[in-house]
Amino acid sequence: MQKLFSIFISLLFFLFTSLDINSQPQLTTPDASQKASISQQIGLTDITINYHRPGVKGRSVWGDLVPLGEVWRAGANENTVISFSTDVKVNGNNLKAGKYGIHMIPGKDEWIIIFSNNFWSWGSYYYKPEQDALRIKVKPEKSEFCEWLEYRFNSADASSTNISMNWENLKVNFLVEVDVHKTVLESFEKELDNMAGFFWQGWNQAAYYCLANNTNLETALSWSDKSIGINKNFQNQMTKVMILEKLGRNNEATELKKTALESSTENEVNTVGYTYLQSGKVDEAIDLFTRNTAAYPDSWNTWDSLAEGYMVKGNKTDAIKYYKKALEIAPDSQKQRIIKILERLQK
Repeated sequence: MQKLFSIFISLLFFLFTSLDINSQPQLTTPDASQKASISQQIGLTDITINYHRPGVKGRSVWGDLVPLGEVWRAGANENTVISFSTDVKVNGNNLKAGKYGIHMIPGKDEWIIIFSNNFWSWGSYYYKPEQDALRIKVKPEKSEFCEWLEYRFNSADASSTNISMNWENLKVNFLVEVDVHKTVLESFEKELDNMAGFFWQGWNQAAYYCLANNTNLETALSWSDKSIGINKNFQNQMTKVMILEKLGRNNEATELKKTALESSTENEVNTVGYTYLQSGKVDEAIDLFTRNTAAYPDSWNTWDSLAEGYMVKGNKTDAIKYYKKALEIAPDSQKQRIIKILERLQK
């Protein structure tokens, strides 16, 4: 019996000590190729790239460490992943919102950049062409030496950004473009289907965005009507006035403007006046500023705005006249500013 018990204990010891070490909990250690992430917002579109950064470490990269003509993970370790929160264009090609694994096929004079629907695999070992969402061809360019592989957002503007992958003495670029107005309007529609839709401000803001960007004016007109329906006020009525003017419906705009001005305040009229001024409608701005001086003759700000209107128009005589009027009643905090403007105008 004692012998059987000893054998049993020996078997248990053997089983526990012979378990695969890989099944045991592993500690976290630093990656040789450090993890990195970069993001850029274009309009309302978020673009993010998550990747790992291998180093040159004295090696010859292109054609040696990274073979030409073969699919490469465009980084290290897991997939390099790019995500777009809205639909975009990549080098002029449509690409849906979502996450994509980036792979590249380097060549001597031409590279292929692949956006794969598979973004969860390890590197390019499980790459399948049938999972491609998009392939583009690009030309590699010489660049300053870059020890650690790096993705960069270059020369971003209001609707696009150029993205480059830089490593060793080479870079490849691709252009991402966003239809900003389309994405913004789609966002407005979703938000206005929620809490923002219960208040006049949201509808007016959406309408004014279209007005300021001269886009979707008929939609803007319907949004301004919804704003007015919730709470009719000077601000949303004037938004509608300016939309009607853009649409060439001037008679309707004139009538509505008269109605809006009947209940307006000095600041409201002044604000709309500057909106006209900034959009190049100088005479319309001067008309509103003149109305404000008649309604509020003791306000230095009304005369100051009227003077600025004439200055923008190029009428120095009237600009000087009204700046002097503003100076007479302006608070001390404004006098030096007005004096400097007058000095410039009188040179």
